[in-house]
Amino acid sequence: MTSIAVLGFGIVGSGVVEVLKKNGENIAKKAGDTIKVKHILDIRDFPDFPDKNIITKNSEDIFNDSDVSIVVETIGGIGVAYEFTKRALSAGKSVVTSNKELVATHGPELMRIAKEKNVHYKFEASVGGGIPIIKPLYECLSANEITSIAGILNGTTNYILTSMANEGKDFETALKDAQTKGYAEANPSDDIQGKDSCRKIAILSSISFGQYVNYSEIPTEGITKITVEDLKIAELLNCKIKLLGFSRKENGKIFAKVCPSLIDKSNALANVEDVFNAILVSGDSIGDVMFYGRGAGKLPTASAVVNDVIDVVKYSDLDSMQVWDVSSESNFIQPENTNARYFVRLKVRSMEEAKKYVFDCFGKIDFYELAEYPDQLMFKTLTENESEIIKKIQALQNIGSVRNVQTSLRIFE
Repeated sequence: MTSIAVLGFGIVGSGVVEVLKKNGENIAKKAGDTIKVKHILDIRDFPDFPDKNIITKNSEDIFNDSDVSIVVETIGGIGVAYEFTKRALSAGKSVVTSNKELVATHGPELMRIAKEKNVHYKFEASVGGGIPIIKPLYECLSANEITSIAGILNGTTNYILTSMANEGKDFETALKDAQTKGYAEANPSDDIQGKDSCRKIAILSSISFGQYVNYSEIPTEGITKITVEDLKIAELLNCKIKLLGFSRKENGKIFAKVCPSLIDKSNALANVEDVFNAILVSGDSIGDVMFYGRGAGKLPTASAVVNDVIDVVKYSDLDSMQVWDVSSESNFIQPENTNARYFVRLKVRSMEEAKKYVFDCFGKIDFYELAEYPDQLMFKTLTENESEIIKKIQALQNIGSVRNVQTSLRIFE
């Protein structure tokens, strides 16, 4: 029998206990051993939980118990979760987590400790909820040189954008609806400002490229400025607007970004709706592979955690465990050193004067004129240095024939 402890009995932690109890017999067959939850650590009381004897408020009950070989961390954050994870690994206990913030911030250190102590540190559930993505990157696609990775990595923002596009709800109404349905937290800032997606693309990039990508270096923009009008116009152009996290490797360095992006409907990512996530991986041998499913939720995330627990029980070989290389110098390509295209929408005073200025500034571009928006000038830039494009777009605000810049969106191709 393998004894485990669960740190944090919230949504994911309780889901882990539920999955282990509900599917215990089948899990035991797959793991080759019975898995028993011996301790649950939480500072709260749970009067309705039937197995009250396994709940403790004292972490020493877990760290001093030699029977516990696996610790499941579902506390979240980088405070006590970091302290407990480091202590568990240092004590020779494997750790399984769903904590994306902890992995993105302290992953290299925790992986190093795990390797030194010959134990596992697994975090499949930190990205994509129940979607298997981390293990495939490590194992199934290991013969490939990963060239790029991109995805819709946050179910909350995808639900909000879907509601705005399909039902005409404004941002605030769609957000409140997401909160009512349990798709968004009471404080949704990490989701809507892009921070959650940023941590996830940092983790995926670190795995794909074998070197630590510090999420604090990734330019990140959320969806708070996206309007219903933006989404309607995107539809008229046969496009969608999605919050994407993406990265690629160029000449040994990495470029990554999180931002709302304009995607043509011919791209598979454009058709991912509601709370679903999708991750597109490009490899030199296999080409494009997409992973799709529910990216969050109690049981999908718990399923990924339990699968990691099964792997720890089943496999003792740690020789292939990766430790991300941390360079003393930044391995990150800044926006001024990369190229891009943008979609720009202007509200203008004089259409002809605005066209002339834009044409002179941006080159031989095509304009989009929609009958529904007679006072708006729209265009896609040519591919050029991203920082230069942004400077040119900002300069448009000071042109007399332009009332204001309504929208500027990076085009994902």
